[in-house]
Amino acid sequence: MTNQAPIEDVSIGGEVIRLGQFLKFAGLLDTGGNVKEAVIDGDVTVNGEVDRRRGRQLQPGDVVGFEGRRVRVCP
Repeated sequence: MTNQAPIEDVSIGGEVIRLGQFLKFAGLLDTGGNVKEAVIDGDVTVNGEVDRRRGRQLQPGDVVGFEGRRVRVCP
């Protein structure tokens, strides 16, 4: 059995946000350079699957994972 981190909810104040923007907005990463590196290296998941597209459009309900943290996109 896997112990997963609890999911944190982060309101984006809208309906869509790009993955790269959300990683910074949610405080998972500090800079665009760090975001680019983490995404390209496959360290970021969306809904449990690795996604290497910084420009991916996230919708409310999507769950982004990075370094043991899980954050859900909320409107």
